[in-house]
Amino acid sequence: MRAERTLDMHGKTVQAAYHALEKFLHAAHADHIRCVEVITGRGSGETGGAIRRELPHWLSHPSLRPLVLAAAHPHARNDGSTRLLLRRGK
Repeated sequence: MRAERTLDMHGKTVQAAYHALEKFLHAAHADHIRCVEVITGRGSGETGGAIRRELPHWLSHPSLRPLVLAAAHPHARNDGSTRLLLRRGK
């Protein structure tokens, strides 16, 4: 499925990235977008950067979990990005 919107979190602090993600997902869900791409970057080191490590935890947060149906970690064509399938709005 092709991503309809993209959020690039390069250069953001962890806190700023979380707030950007929350705002981005709520807006996409309100606009009835089904597939989005979140670019965290690969980061350095074996486990990647802090934002990349935190993304799965953020998606489980009570404010975001009801919006996300599925995630592909990482996206096959770009290991610094994740595609998210959003739930349908009611």
